[in-house]
Amino acid sequence: MAAAAAAAAVGGPQPPQSELPAPGLALDKAATAAHLKAALSRPDNRAGAEELQALLERVLSAERPLAAVADSEEAAAAGGGGPGAAEEEALEWCKCLLAGGGGYEEFCAAVRAYDPAALCGLVWTANFVAYRCRTCGISPCMSLCAECFHQGDHTGHDFNMFRSQAGGACDCGDSNVMRESGFCRRHQIKSSSTIPCVPKDLLMMSEFVLPRFIFCLIQYLREGYNEPAADVPSEKDLNKVLQLLEPQISFLEDLTKMGGAMRSVLTQVLTNQQNYKDLTSGLGENACAKKSHEKYLIALKSSGLTYPEDKLVYGIQEPSAGTSTLAVQGFAGATGTLGQLDSSDEEDQDGSQGLGKRKRVKLSSSTKDQSIMDVLKHKSFLEELLFWTIKYEFPQKMVTFLLNMLPDQEYKVAFTKTFVQHYAFIMKTLKKSHESDTMSNRIVHISVQLFSNEELARQVTEECQLLDIMVTVLLYMMESCLIKSELQDEENSLHVVVNCGEALLKNNTYWPLVSDFINILSHQSVAKRFLEDHGLLVTWMNFVSFFQGMNLNKRELNEHVEFESQTYYAAFAAELEACAQPMWGLLSHCKVRETQEYTRNVVRYCLEALQDWFDAINFVDEPAPNQVTFHLPLHRYYAMFLSKAVKCQELDLDSVLPDQEMLMKLMIHPLQIQASLAEIHSNMWVRNGLQIKGQAMTYVQSHFCNSMIDPDIYLLQVCASRLDPDYFISSVFERFKVVDLLTMASQHQNTVLDAEHERSMLEGALTFLVILLSLRLHLGMSDDEILRAEMVAQLCMNDRTHSSLLDLIPENPNPKSGIIPGSYSFESVLSAVADFKAPVFEPGGSMQQGMYTPKAEVWDQEFDPVMVILRTVYRRDVQSAMDRYTAFLKQSGKFPGNPWPPYKKRTPLHPSYKGLMRLLHCKTLHIVLFTLLYKILMDHQNLSEHVLCMVLYLIELGLENSADEESDEEASVCGPERCHDSWFPGSNLVSNMRHFINYVRVRVPETAPEVKRDSPPSTSSDSVGSLQSSRRPKVLQRENSGTAQVFSLVAERRKKFQEIINRSSSEANQVVRPKTSNKWAAPGSAPQLTTAILEIKESILSLLIKLHHKLSGKQNSYYPPWLDDIEILIQPEIPKYSHGDGITAVERILLKAALQSRMNKRIIEEICRKVTPPVPPKKITAAEKKTLDKEERRQKARERQQKLLAEFASRQKSFMETAMDVDSPENDIPMEITTAEPQVSEAVYDCVICGQSGPSSEDRPTGLVVLLQASSVLGQCRDNIEPKTLPVTEEEQIYPWDTCAAVHDVRLSLLQRYFKDSSCLLAVSIGWEGGVYVQTCGHTLHIDCHKSYMESLRNDQVLQGFSVDKGEFTCPLCRQFANSVLPCYPGSNVESNLWQRPSNKNVQDLIKEVEELQGQPGAFPSETNLSKEMESVMKDIKNTTQKKYRDYSKTPGSPDNDFLFMYSVARTNLELELIHRGGNLCSGGASTAGKRSCLNQLFHVLALHMRLYSIDSEFNPWRKLTQLEEVNSQLGNEEQQPEVPILYHDVTSLLLIQILMMPQPLRKDHFTCIVKVLFTLLYTQALAALSVKCNEEDRSAWKHTGALKKNTCDAEKSYKGLLSFVISELSKGKLYHEEGTQECAMVSPVAWSPESMEKYLQDFCLPFLRITSLLQHHLFGEDLPSCQEEEEFSILSSCLGLLPTFYQTDHPFISASCLDWPVPAFDIISQWCSEINSFTERHAEQGKALLIQESRWKLPHLLQLPENYNTIFQYYHRKTCSVCTKVPKDPAVCLVCGTFVCLKGLCCKQQSYCECVLHSQNCGAGTGIFLLINASVIIIIRGHRFCLWGSVYLDAHGEEDRDLRRGKPLYICKERYKVLEQQWISHTFDHINKRWGPHYNGL
Repeated sequence: MAAAAAAAAVGGPQPPQSELPAPGLALDKAATAAHLKAALSRPDNRAGAEELQALLERVLSAERPLAAVADSEEAAAAGGGGPGAAEEEALEWCKCLLAGGGGYEEFCAAVRAYDPAALCGLVWTANFVAYRCRTCGISPCMSLCAECFHQGDHTGHDFNMFRSQAGGACDCGDSNVMRESGFCRRHQIKSSSTIPCVPKDLLMMSEFVLPRFIFCLIQYLREGYNEPAADVPSEKDLNKVLQLLEPQISFLEDLTKMGGAMRSVLTQVLTNQQNYKDLTSGLGENACAKKSHEKYLIALKSSGLTYPEDKLVYGIQEPSAGTSTLAVQGFAGATGTLGQLDSSDEEDQDGSQGLGKRKRVKLSSSTKDQSIMDVLKHKSFLEELLFWTIKYEFPQKMVTFLLNMLPDQEYKVAFTKTFVQHYAFIMKTLKKSHESDTMSNRIVHISVQLFSNEELARQVTEECQLLDIMVTVLLYMMESCLIKSELQDEENSLHVVVNCGEALLKNNTYWPLVSDFINILSHQSVAKRFLEDHGLLVTWMNFVSFFQGMNLNKRELNEHVEFESQTYYAAFAAELEACAQPMWGLLSHCKVRETQEYTRNVVRYCLEALQDWFDAINFVDEPAPNQVTFHLPLHRYYAMFLSKAVKCQELDLDSVLPDQEMLMKLMIHPLQIQASLAEIHSNMWVRNGLQIKGQAMTYVQSHFCNSMIDPDIYLLQVCASRLDPDYFISSVFERFKVVDLLTMASQHQNTVLDAEHERSMLEGALTFLVILLSLRLHLGMSDDEILRAEMVAQLCMNDRTHSSLLDLIPENPNPKSGIIPGSYSFESVLSAVADFKAPVFEPGGSMQQGMYTPKAEVWDQEFDPVMVILRTVYRRDVQSAMDRYTAFLKQSGKFPGNPWPPYKKRTPLHPSYKGLMRLLHCKTLHIVLFTLLYKILMDHQNLSEHVLCMVLYLIELGLENSADEESDEEASVCGPERCHDSWFPGSNLVSNMRHFINYVRVRVPETAPEVKRDSPPSTSSDSVGSLQSSRRPKVLQRENSGTAQVFSLVAERRKKFQEIINRSSSEANQVVRPKTSNKWAAPGSAPQLTTAILEIKESILSLLIKLHHKLSGKQNSYYPPWLDDIEILIQPEIPKYSHGDGITAVERILLKAALQSRMNKRIIEEICRKVTPPVPPKKITAAEKKTLDKEERRQKARERQQKLLAEFASRQKSFMETAMDVDSPENDIPMEITTAEPQVSEAVYDCVICGQSGPSSEDRPTGLVVLLQASSVLGQCRDNIEPKTLPVTEEEQIYPWDTCAAVHDVRLSLLQRYFKDSSCLLAVSIGWEGGVYVQTCGHTLHIDCHKSYMESLRNDQVLQGFSVDKGEFTCPLCRQFANSVLPCYPGSNVESNLWQRPSNKNVQDLIKEVEELQGQPGAFPSETNLSKEMESVMKDIKNTTQKKYRDYSKTPGSPDNDFLFMYSVARTNLELELIHRGGNLCSGGASTAGKRSCLNQLFHVLALHMRLYSIDSEFNPWRKLTQLEEVNSQLGNEEQQPEVPILYHDVTSLLLIQILMMPQPLRKDHFTCIVKVLFTLLYTQALAALSVKCNEEDRSAWKHTGALKKNTCDAEKSYKGLLSFVISELSKGKLYHEEGTQECAMVSPVAWSPESMEKYLQDFCLPFLRITSLLQHHLFGEDLPSCQEEEEFSILSSCLGLLPTFYQTDHPFISASCLDWPVPAFDIISQWCSEINSFTERHAEQGKALLIQESRWKLPHLLQLPENYNTIFQYYHRKTCSVCTKVPKDPAVCLVCGTFVCLKGLCCKQQSYCECVLHSQNCGAGTGIFLLINASVIIIIRGHRFCLWGSVYLDAHGEEDRDLRRGKPLYICKERYKVLEQQWISHTFDHINKRWGPHYNGL
């Protein structure tokens, strides 16, 4: 119906624009809409439809906005209301029309009510946080939005959180992708039945309006698109168009969110072909429509696509499904496109045009059909929309709209087909794109939604030839970057490979297409079609062969390569992604017997492709020298399918193997790689740069090994099991270039290898043989056994974290294969082989992770060196595994020495591979083993213990796998007659072991020692000698380079090589000899070689026994064990032999040999009886002696070295403990500075720079290395015990009103409001925030030395972590961070001792003295070096903190400010030390905070400066404390603000002022005097505060009881008397009046008992006593006593001299007994109270507040964090920034105060400071501790530097998850958090954390 209406509208006459008057636009939209809706609801709605069309035509006219696009500035200037106005209007109209006259919001709600969708389908873009649950997922790509995840039940599942890279959509409710058990609550209900039917008229208007709207959008897109000019990319223009279309697309997106009802209307509109045809054909009279149609055609053409109507060629449009014969369809016609194809892709060919063209033509004839690449026909809006989406390079908005529609099933199918139809076009656009990364992500964002669904994938495969399209498109894509292969035969090679340097490979541009292909192959139904389709397989092998032999390396022989290309990684990635992963995908469907056919197909086409490849590179039999490629995907496909066939499909291996000749070819290249690995590790490729090492490592690295080295080794094992063993062994030694080394002669010439590389190449060859023969990965191990072996190998190298194990164990790369890491089997194997070590915290601050370490029985039975060697990327890991093994054996007492790698029993071989063991029983190998044993025994050069170890390993493997027990009788005769043709009689190792070899003729250089020797003198030996020479020419040459000769015979390949190898006539050898050398150096028979005959007379057994003697260093050391204990032969598995060194290995082998045959047993016994000394007696013994001496000397040297190292280590340790005790100061050693020894006259300091010792003097002062830092830790103390928690909901908030800093601020400002400023600044301390903390490492240096040290640092601008210009440096001795030097005051210890002696003066005299001393103005000492330094350090101290933390005065820059600042520095340091001691002094001197303290020196500096400010004598508080003033007319100075009453003064501040005003050094009795006086004031304050806290009745009661006591003798020392007096004095003022409502808050409801009052008074006074005791401890070096908490008060007061010494402790202690009044108590109290009364006359409220001082602060804490990190993450990662209201990219939260900040956020930047830096200054005076929400790590900002501290949240395996990459649930680690808090409180961030960097205010 809508279609008919639309047709009428298009076809019918258009109403001319002018007829509708302009005001018509402004008609009431709602009325019009209602009218139209009514008209359309009639049964005959033609008229209504036409009217609507006309209206839409006018409203949605495409002409106006595009003028705006073309030139928006002019349009705006012309007053068209800018480009946006018309669109706005149009959208308004659309909304009104859709709603049919109602409100649009109500309409939306109405439609939503009919939403039947049971799917979530929420679409997200990159960086969105989503979840993936492997337990619930069917497809590996399944993902859930956070809401659905948290609403579902996933407890105990294997899930993780992840940041979406490409974007995605929520799969909740889609049972094709995930199991229903995982659906969330909203999507569990299958709701289709319950939703009522949609009323017809609700969406009627939508059906009419939307087609026009979408057509209008398409017209915009057509108009806006301009072909990019050849040189200028036109992204700018495209983006402009897209910006303009933003509102329209958003409107569509909103429609899709209305739910299922609206989506189905949209689906109808988008897929209706009639609508599309009518509207877009461009046939109407409308010029505008015509124009847009033309633009569309141009765009198609320029994309290299044809619009089918243009040509009459194709009968191809819908090829009959399933016919896959190559290129049958319509090639007659396809030639037309061929020409066009070449021209359109000219720009892709990049210079290699000729080749590209030739290649193209080849491709065109072999692809399925051209239509895949070149034809596009659009039949619906959806198809053209997708076309433009691709053309505009996938704008995010469009992608989201197209994906939002997916919950509609009908749409999903249509869209998938459309996507497939455009696949080739997508590839072309992607290749040209400049933003290929973004585009790739968007493509995958779409395709993963379509292809993860198996049902859909199958449907599209059947109906749209999806597989053909994908393979063709991939092939075509790689075509553009092919180059000629240089492997093997450079000139004539016909093979082409991809060029890894091309952008396509370097930037992984192919990734989206390959990932789609892998995705669809994971569906069984699709993969089966692929494996059945021969044509596809051929094409695919063709594609894989492009990668065969890519990135060829040629060994540089002369100079170092100039430019190291890094393309190798692109090559590895390409092979893994484009070849290996599809292969694993296919393999996962070949698991059962029924799938044999598939394997046969793949193997067949693989072999064909390999044969083609060998032909193309002209390969005959010798690989070209000095080149290697690591990329042989065809070999690997073949190998892996073979393995699968035998393992799972029960195929007969021989039925899928090629002939011998092909096998010989197949083994060459993989073997070449193994030899090259050995060459690379022997540094033979060093001139190729580091990248070649990188390749060798990548080849074995965990993500690549099971697609690279494993298949290669398996293929070699298959070849070895089927080829002649002698041929194979000789090939190996020739490939490894060590043939010439295998001679009995002591000297030889190697024509192909330098001497320095021989040893490691020989080791390489033997190790390779051991791996080849003992690895069972594909030869019979089950998946679980493989997993276990891999895991054991990794754990043996190092302890591993759980995540690194997951990463290191090669998983089967295809996700559906079943061995998913983290799966059940992984965890169960892990718990079987390893123990978990929980994370530990070292005091040094280095954070450990939770680790897994192998169990003891694993070391004992399962440690497999072979597997370790195979899997190590770095050679050092093998050593590490052996070291750990050694340590285990020592620890468990199994073996004390240096063990050899243990021999491990192997899993039994699968019957198909039994042939592999023939390698161990071939004469060639036996000759090699014999020769090597002989050479080792004779101490020839170039042989190492490793060689011997491998030789013994091979012998043992042979004994373990001997074919069948030989009959002893048959081999009883063993005379020389038997062995005409060769060294050994048979091929069985067991019998060959006992065969004696007498003479050997060797070719040696003339200089060799063998030449000088005469032939044996006696005739018999002569005859034997001649017999040898006549009889065994072959042997001798075989010995010299025999293996090479055997190998060279292969040249005559046409004769069957079996016969040739067995032929023994020397002529054959001679004839063929020259042929080998054509590739290598000159033939071996160079003139300087001569022939010598060696007398050997040894067998393998006798060599082994002599070796035993040699290794043990004793003659006759071997004694057959079975002679003592015959049992040994019956139960051979003796634990004694399982671990040990070479001697053990030899014994084990001899025992096995004896077990296998009685003959061997007999011969061993005989040899042991004879025990001949080794062959040339003198020489060897000398040599042996030499080696023994050498060994002994080595041993001794080793022991000496160990001893030295141990000594050094212990020294270092003790130094570390004394010097750097950052966190373990228990072992505290008093500094030299302390004044402990009276006999020394002056303190002596060591300078750590020049090393001289001496006193500090005026002209050459010494200083302490100190670090000054501003600190707000004190300000963070709170008065409640419970630490605050971090807010994680909107309701929770943290208010800073109850912090210590806030309370002190309030107090100061209150005082400043009512009292004289200068007096206020003496009544309090500052420095709670931004106070300067001084700490030292305790080392001293001369100040002039320090200056030169700083100069040298300044010149040596290596990248230090600190800034020398700011005065920062590290202590030259202990490397602790520092930034200033505190001068040591020259003073003699004796003096200070005198000062300490108590004098007998009475208190009054002392008080006078104190006053006089304070009155002397302190003249600043003369200009000495010392005084200069004192000044400069004072400057440093001032500059350490910010101005706002120093200036509290109302008059800026007043001296009172400096005065206040200086004594507050002392206060800050004392208070902080108290906090470090845990807030009290109970632990006494031996406390953790008794660290190196510099308070003594600091006091000198401060005192020196304080004495420059003399306090006016009448203002000196000392007067008020110690003298009664005569009552003068104080009321006269009303106009001036009064002084602060003495009871409002902070007593501790007064103490510091008094002491710092005295000349230093201070006398002890003066100190005690000051303390006593101040205590009286403090006590009175306590009483006053207590009186305010009591209620009225209590007060009057006390007043009366105390009054009685006033006249008793001890009234001055009884708190009752004093309290009553204070109450009566204060009652005179208004202090207790107006106890109104809010007063109740202060009154405690409990009645005060005498005990509670006593406790209150003590608690009030304790902080002062603690600080004073600390001060006394530092000034006079007196020890602090330790005590219980309840007796702290009494102990401290007696220590301070407040308690009279005769004080008895029998009755309960009362605080008042410490009082010692300088003047009559009641008089002075009354004087003090009168000051308060005069103040409370006016301000009773404030007066009361000021009296009650909160002195009991709790220790500072960081905020408490929730148990689970997700709680923090979910709240903060979406929280918006308060400044810009956007969600910050890097949100962070301050752990001190809970403020939410943006890290690096530009929105919150103020004067070039980013928010975190700014906050660290405001909150912590330069120290900030932030938790980065998106990374779970903590970052520390300290001044201008920052460092990553680590994480306090760990997963279940005790690991951090930085950046939340793994996304596993994280839990708080309390210990780590404690460590962090400790470092914050103790200000040791700078010392403990090592990696600091400057932040340049950018955090």
